[in-house]
Amino acid sequence: MKAVLMEGFGGVEVLKVGEAAKPTPAEGQVLVKVIATTINRPDLVQREGKYPPPPGDSEILGLEVAGTIEELGAGVEGWQVGQRVMSLVGGGACAEYAVAYASHLMPIPESMSFEEAACVCESYITAFSNLFMIGGLKDKNTAIIHGGGGGVNMAGVQLCKALVPETKLIVTSHPSKIERVKAMGVDLVVDFTTTPDFSEAVKEFTNKKGVDVILDHVGAKYLAPNMASLGYAGRLVIIGIISGIKAELNLALMMVKRQQIIGSVLRSRPVKDKAGIVAEFTKTALPKFADRTIVPIIEKVFSIDEVVEAHRMMEEDKHFGKIVLKIQ
Repeated sequence: MKAVLMEGFGGVEVLKVGEAAKPTPAEGQVLVKVIATTINRPDLVQREGKYPPPPGDSEILGLEVAGTIEELGAGVEGWQVGQRVMSLVGGGACAEYAVAYASHLMPIPESMSFEEAACVCESYITAFSNLFMIGGLKDKNTAIIHGGGGGVNMAGVQLCKALVPETKLIVTSHPSKIERVKAMGVDLVVDFTTTPDFSEAVKEFTNKKGVDVILDHVGAKYLAPNMASLGYAGRLVIIGIISGIKAELNLALMMVKRQQIIGSVLRSRPVKDKAGIVAEFTKTALPKFADRTIVPIIEKVFSIDEVVEAHRMMEEDKHFGKIVLKIQ
């Protein structure tokens, strides 16, 4: 089968399109004929040799698939060959075929294209699980979502608008994306290039109350302003560490304000845990995609042969929303 392969680790120059063995579904899995996938930040980190796939998952890049079921593994019930599906995968999405656990599948609504469906699983499930299931975000809360224009950020904004419409949203953004972020209905957008310590702007916006939930992928650099921005019993959910892993923390203030810091990853979670998240997402959020309340934001669709250009766009942070890779 055709697949995106790597000649060692490094920059985009290690990527090539070649032939790989077609996978076989194990018990409880299905083989998906991949029509489209997306490029996500973890793909770049894996390409650099810093984020290996979980044991047993494919070494091929790619964390989400949209396509049709090609083959059912042993014990799989409730799904049919030819059915349109989308799924999280631990790896292997950047190929003509990939295996996925049946418990991680979601049906693609008739109203959605394969390209749109390819955008859902990694970014939207990440945002949903961390904001709502872990962060406990409720309507009429206030939240900060870092990284305006990114896939997870925009997914979080759209999910909040659809599921908790009275929640106040604060987004930090590069100036080149601020106007597009504002157009999404965000209540406050902070330029992180001119205001790296966003906590004062947050305090002013919230009348010193602070926010209920923060979704952060930046890590060390943002720990101090994040904690200063959290209100009483606020929750900081950290899903990335692009700025580093070490920072000082005022434990006394954290204790007095009953704040929580929660670390979270999705890819390496047990199969059963991810199945529970997918089930909750399917029940709560998927109907919003079916009726087009939420429409995934696609910056550009590349062919599999243009994978280098797709990675370069992600690397240069020139996208708004998702970068799709059309496989076939």
